Amino acid sequence: MPRPTRREVVLGGLGGLVACAGTPETPSAPPPAPPPDPLASTRNGREPQNVLVVLVDDQRWDMLGFLGHPFLKTPGLDRLAAEGTHFANAFVTTSLCCPSRATMLTGLYAHAHGVLDNKDELDPSIPTWNAIAQRAGVDTALFGKWHMGAPNPHPRPGWTRWVAFGGQGSYEPTPTGKWSFDGELRAVEGYTTDRITDFADEWLRAPERRSRPWAAVVSHKAVHAPFVPPERHRDAFADVPVPETLPDTDAAYEHLPAWLRHMRHETEFGVEQPYRKWPDFASWYRDYHRVLLAVDEGVQRLLATLEQTGQLERTTVIYTSDNGFMVGEKGVLDKRNAYESSMRIPLIVRRGDGPRGRTRDELALNVDTAPTILDALGLATEVEQHGASLLSLDQPGAAWRKEFVYEYFHERTFPSTPTLFAIRTDRMKLVVPYGTIDRDELYDLASDPQERTTLIDDPKYADRARALRTRMGKKLQALGLIDPVWGRQRALPSAVAGQDGEQDHEEGPAEQE
Repeated sequence: MPRPTRREVVLGGLGGLVACAGTPETPSAPPPAPPPDPLASTRNGREPQNVLVVLVDDQRWDMLGFLGHPFLKTPGLDRLAAEGTHFANAFVTTSLCCPSRATMLTGLYAHAHGVLDNKDELDPSIPTWNAIAQRAGVDTALFGKWHMGAPNPHPRPGWTRWVAFGGQGSYEPTPTGKWSFDGELRAVEGYTTDRITDFADEWLRAPERRSRPWAAVVSHKAVHAPFVPPERHRDAFADVPVPETLPDTDAAYEHLPAWLRHMRHETEFGVEQPYRKWPDFASWYRDYHRVLLAVDEGVQRLLATLEQTGQLERTTVIYTSDNGFMVGEKGVLDKRNAYESSMRIPLIVRRGDGPRGRTRDELALNVDTAPTILDALGLATEVEQHGASLLSLDQPGAAWRKEFVYEYFHERTFPSTPTLFAIRTDRMKLVVPYGTIDRDELYDLASDPQERTTLIDDPKYADRARALRTRMGKKLQALGLIDPVWGRQRALPSAVAGQDGEQDHEEGPAEQE
């Protein structure tokens, strides 16, 4: 468009003056009300506590000594469970690192917060529990692995203290692997799991921790591959037996998806060539367990520090993982899928004034993490969340979910796993793939907890499968999933907190599972 001439500008200005001069004065409209602050919160009436979250990467649900593991000893985690609550049925809604971590921060499913793979950055406009807490005067800190938006190591919104590395990081120092200390890059020497604990321990010992409310996340790289145990643990478990993997036979894979056998042979996630780094499955398996030992030692140190500084009984400690992991089941070494060992996680909550040595069997999800942390801090928010506080389970007559839906979106970087949706009740699980000709899978977890035999072609289960499929679609729609292939959504959904969306009861067979 041509620029206006000087004459047009002058005449236009004079015209405006004449119009103003000839117009009687009218009262001006009141300024519009400012939009609500998405980070605002109120006190919820609960006695506030500090919060310490220890977050590990890729730890499966049964990798805990107190559950009777055949060789793994975890005295730190055993103590947490003995002094707190173990959630025996805890799951993620997407079994992948960054989507799950974003879900823990926001309380939203992946399709709502938009982090669908391990490269996406979380949109800073989406409220997170730490930003809400910081706005309320809580000191917030993150130590270790952020991962989202790799390889950027620098601070994200809502953290008072930030000590983190970019991307996956490494177990041992590298020349280029500098950490960001509140935006200042520094080289860090020493074993990464130990150093994360060191920085967190130093922060917890500062005098101001006794006088100001705080919430901290100790976010480990462990137990993510490629596993490098510290020197002190490199010979651990040298003689322990290794579980048998699924036989590589047509009969064993007859009723399983074709992509699983492809993954076994054609990718680094198969037991035949573990990550193209280990010579065999046995050495991979032992290293996987070895790297957890330093994490457990760190938990022991941090509990001791809280005790020594008089903070333990006014601190809620949460221990969990961003997803589970398969160790040879179905012949693969991976997460991403909707099998139990992939989507099921460890979860222990120790609250200073809470019950001791308790196990809860309700379905707990990673969408519950943000609401639980805010609740423990004594804060309530109007921000939309798909989860609910696990602390509310202690309220008499508290309603809770009876099932939940799972989502995973195909990644170009690791294309062997298709887009998957699933619904899991306390007994049944239906898994529906997209972008592949493989059939759906249906499992009766009561009689087949290892998910060895799919019942999808059994006519006795046809009605049940149909009801679960309908129910899954309704729940995903209620959660705001618009595009079932890519999961993109821009408007936050309306959902009933803690119930994964609507709770209709007309489906019949699925409701009794």
